[in-house]
Amino acid sequence: MQKIVTNLWYDTQAEEAANFYCSLFPDSKITDIQYYNEAGPREAGLVMVVDFELNGQKFTAINGGGEYHYTHAMSLLVNCESQEEVDRLWLALLADGGQEIECGWLNDKYGIPWQIWPVQANELLKGDPAAVTRATKAMLGMKKIDVQAMRDAYEAV
Repeated sequence: MQKIVTNLWYDTQAEEAANFYCSLFPDSKITDIQYYNEAGPREAGLVMVVDFELNGQKFTAINGGGEYHYTHAMSLLVNCESQEEVDRLWLALLADGGQEIECGWLNDKYGIPWQIWPVQANELLKGDPAAVTRATKAMLGMKKIDVQAMRDAYEAV
């Protein structure tokens, strides 16, 4: 059993969101769904909790009501192995009303903050201070991270 599980809050879209996220990542699935009953506090039959896994990591989604909303103080960080993976996830998570933020951050159509991060960028934020400053400056001007543009800045191309 995974000791710490991320719990995502929705108004009524928990199952829809879980299915959407499962479609984006390999080794992902819905593992359980629980429903509200006559005891409330929401209407009987509404999905209450959806347990799911993304790439083997456990999450819970709850339809708790619309009064709470997310900020970027907490986000789901996806370490991507390639620019192609960054591009694919970026487009998918922005579809149908998502919002680009900056520096690899976005909000999906459900309001969940994500960081779509190419792991190759980590190496461009280490080493020679002048090169790191150039790469950081390039990154700060981006919404979706472009590793090649960061590399070009790092290498002063």
